[in-house]
Amino acid sequence: MSTAKTGSGYHHAHHYDSAEHEYVSSKQGVWLFLCTEILMFGGLFVGYAIFHHIYPEIFKVGSKFTDWRLGAANTVVLLGSSFTMALGIYYSQKKEQSKAVAMLAITILCGAIFMGIKYIEYSHKIHLGLLPGSWYTADPASLVKYVGDMEIPSNLPMYFSFYYMMTGIHGIHVLVGMGLIAWVMIRAMKGEFGPHYYTPVEGVGLFWHLVDLVWIYLFPLLYLVS
Repeated sequence: MSTAKTGSGYHHAHHYDSAEHEYVSSKQGVWLFLCTEILMFGGLFVGYAIFHHIYPEIFKVGSKFTDWRLGAANTVVLLGSSFTMALGIYYSQKKEQSKAVAMLAITILCGAIFMGIKYIEYSHKIHLGLLPGSWYTADPASLVKYVGDMEIPSNLPMYFSFYYMMTGIHGIHVLVGMGLIAWVMIRAMKGEFGPHYYTPVEGVGLFWHLVDLVWIYLFPLLYLVS
């Protein structure tokens, strides 16, 4: 895919040989950044796997306090947002400005819905005192209705340490992604993108797809582990 051609009205930065060179370099830079993101989340996944193997009962009990229906709803929302993000890139390439802006706006809305559902989940857990590490203040008597006859392990806060760390970092990425999408949406409204230049919106799209992909792994690990 080319992003700029001679006579297109777009001028590449002076330190690149050509517009094509600028596009390839920019996209390669985005992919390298995404690799560092994968390494970061990969470390969390490895830690999760190790402690889940050592203390499987903790993760089984901990997942009882997650609502798989809310997790599934968020999964559907993010999958839908990946589709609208892809359409936003497509319409930006076609210079169909109004459609591109609409798709990007819907993507931001999906991100807001996702964060709204996470707020509901977080509020419920915080109310019960289900917090990580030394902040854990849950009363065992108030947890019985969630776990039934299962024994509540003393090191249950370990599960919530993973839960808040993994979903918290992911949530920050969702917020950053929403901000970036808003940035390219404003530029799309100004008519800056077209067949010869759409690098920013494509780069932001790649980041958003990674955020969606990470959640696809987080959902079963934290919500369906039992």
